[in-house]
Amino acid sequence: MSANINPNGQDDIVVEINMTPMIDIMLVLLIIFMVSSTVMIESALDIELPKATNITSPKPTETLVVALAKDGKLSLQGKAIAFEHFEQEIVSAMKQHKSNAVVFEGDTQVEIGKMVALMDIAKKAGATSFSIAAEQTEGKVAAKKQ
Repeated sequence: MSANINPNGQDDIVVEINMTPMIDIMLVLLIIFMVSSTVMIESALDIELPKATNITSPKPTETLVVALAKDGKLSLQGKAIAFEHFEQEIVSAMKQHKSNAVVFEGDTQVEIGKMVALMDIAKKAGATSFSIAAEQTEGKVAAKKQ
């Protein structure tokens, strides 16, 4: 608050809202939203990735992430979709993101046939680069004896 003195000698109180703190708070909230929304895109499904000792880093170009959960739920870029609509969704996502690279995330309990079917649909839709997501482990992966 501030006070001004009129020519007639009376004090007028000037009431103003200071916008600076409000703008600061809004910018902080915007930054928090932007950071958290990019983290949420990684995968909307609860997936236990397979383990591997040698992991290569993804290329810096934008890739599409296809996730398949053990219960058969499918997501593309964090958005749940039906298996029947996968081809239309991946075609539009490749056009939107201008990317032909696809990363597949599959739970360790997922049938390999479903993942191969998804890869085939993605290839038919125009994908040219494929990767399979895995978590890096320390040491060697133990092989099951048959």
